[in-house]
Parts: sequence; C-alpha cells; structure tokens
Amino acid sequence: MSADTADVTDTTKKKKQDEKKVDWIAEIRGLALMLLAVFAFHSFIAKPFYIPSESMLPNLLVGDRLVVSKYPYGWNWSSVSFHLAPRGDWRVAASTPEYGDIVIPVHPERDEDYIKRVVGRPGDRLAVRNGQIILNGEPVPQEAEPPLDLPIDANSDCMGFYEPSFLATDEAGNRVCRVPVYRETLPNGANYLIIDHMNGGLDNFVEMTIPEGHVFVMGDNRDHSSDSRELNSSRGLLGPVPLENIGGRAEFISFSLDGSTTLNPVSWFTSLREGRAWTTLRPAVDAGASAE
Repeated sequence: MSADTADVTDTTKKKKQDEKKVDWIAEIRGLALMLLAVFAFHSFIAKPFYIPSESMLPNLLVGDRLVVSKYPYGWNWSSVSFHLAPRGDWRVAASTPEYGDIVIPVHPERDEDYIKRVVGRPGDRLAVRNGQIILNGEPVPQEAEPPLDLPIDANSDCMGFYEPSFLATDEAGNRVCRVPVYRETLPNGANYLIIDHMNGGLDNFVEMTIPEGHVFVMGDNRDHSSDSRELNSSRGLLGPVPLENIGGRAEFISFSLDGSTTLNPVSWFTSLREGRAWTTLRPAVDAGASAE
C-alpha cells in the first residue's frame, strides 16, 4: 500500500470516528429548550388536570382528566406550573371569572390546587340558607330534576354519600349510584347540576360581601366539598379566593379512567369510561337570563 493510499484510509477512518461522536452540549441544549417550551406551554397556555375527589360530582368524576386553560383571566403567580413562582398580588392582562366558571383556585396557605365553581363575584352579597345560595338578597333558583345515575367502579364506589339507598341497578343491569340532583341557575343564566342530599354543616353561611379582587367558589357536591364556605378549617379555602390565586379555567374532559388501569396495555383502553372524552366543562347558559 502506498503512502498516499494509507493517508486517505487514515483520513476516512478519522472522519467516521468524528461522525460517531455525540455533541453532548448540543443534546443537552436541545433537551433544555424542549423542557422550557413544555414549561412555558403549561404556564401560559394550558395544562392537564386530574380529578382526585368527589367534590364536583355529578359533573366531574374521580378519574376524569381535564384540560385547564391558563389565559382566560390573565396570568399571575398561580398560573406558573408546579408553583415555582413566589406568591404575590400581581396580575397581567387580568379579568374576572364569570358566574358558573369552573376554576382552579390555589389554597391560601398551601401549594394545593382545588377545583371549584364560581358562584359569587367581587362586590356580591352572598349567603347560604338551607343549602340554597342567596345572592344579593335573591335566592338562586334550584329546580329538582330526575335522579342521575353515576357509574360504580374502582374510582367511584358511591360510599362517599353515606347513603345506602343511592345504590341501585339501571335498566341494563349495571350497579349505579342514583343521586338526587338540582339544576342551579346563576344570574347570568349559567346553569348546571348540583347534589345537595342532606343537612350538612355548610348548608348555612352568614351573609358576607365578597371583597374586590375575590370570587366565592363552591363544589357542585355541596355536602361533600371543602370550599369558600370553610372559614375556620385548613381543609377549605378559608373564604373568598383572591383572583391572583386562580390558576386557570377548566375547559373540557380529555378522557376518563375507571380505576382498573394496570401495566397490561390492554387495560389502557378497557379502563376508559365511555362518553366522557371531549365533554365541555363550560356551563349551559339560559339565553333569556339577565347578563348582569
């Protein structure tokens, strides 16, 4: 082999070795940029949310996965994902939630996300009497509707109501949780179903004026929700929620799991609840209602 041929061979080998080397700095930079983009999307556009409790029954089931938008009320410290931003009263492009919106309030003392419905806005006078909201001196209408069948599965066993009579069998022979429901309609016409089946400790709430920059929120499962009515308990939200503690608005259910998911890939599909994906979480609105 000539010297020229050897030089060409060595050059080719060196070139191939250089091509095999990983540019770790570029790889790490790319990964960091990807994580930053995900973090920014979660903080400023939308993020997924999981329902862990029954406080929003009958409209949200344990196991529902939601999409929460971050921009409807502007941005603040609670918009930032993983609660990495320090608390403060600053807000950017701020606006106020509407009656009936399902929002994500952060506990006033702990970095815990709740999910509740807005039933009172800044300046409103709000009380609760025998389970009925009194808003600015007027009872919020509640109309009884036919009982609603909720599924019984690994995520929902109906035991949280402490009412054995709710256990029933539907026409298809399935065991269900048959709950009494009311349709509640707020002043802007927003209406939705609630459950109020017993005389609970939070069924009566002395009238208060909601401070400016705050909203009053409640769970739809009225006897089993720790919310703005809880003034003296660390479980609840300790009164009206500052708007800077509202981290977003629930938009729709992306999918829902019944609690039977395992490592078996087949269960990833069989555990999906039918008919819940893409269900909107915006309340129905009575077009004939006042827009106040």
